[in-house]
Amino acid sequence: MTGSEKETQTLLTVEEQVGVRKRRQVTGTVRASTFSHEREQSVEADLSMETLEVERVPIGRFVDGPIPDRQDGDTTVISVIEEVATVEVRLKLVEEVRITRRTTVGRMSDTVTLRRQEVVIDRDPALEEDSEV
Repeated sequence: MTGSEKETQTLLTVEEQVGVRKRRQVTGTVRASTFSHEREQSVEADLSMETLEVERVPIGRFVDGPIPDRQDGDTTVISVIEEVATVEVRLKLVEEVRITRRTTVGRMSDTVTLRRQEVVIDRDPALEEDSEV
């Protein structure tokens, strides 16, 4: 080989790759349990209980204006009022509407057009002979 000629060589390279896979595998079981222990203990405490009595007292009289809430000893008094409209209603006859039913019988004549559809089916005997083959 001469110096002007170049010799070509091909070298093979190898590349390694790694892949990681995981899988689950049961290697044992664990059981957890809880236990409760009970004991009694005395407890003492002072308790205060408050009750309310509600009494409704009907009054039924007209007043000139709202009455503010007031305290009468241990009792709170709340006055409940309502507005009452007083209207005088009288009836006045304005008119009467009178409806009378009358029936008349008569004969009528007219010309109407009626339509009817009909279906006709034709068979080709030559095609029927071919189909029997």
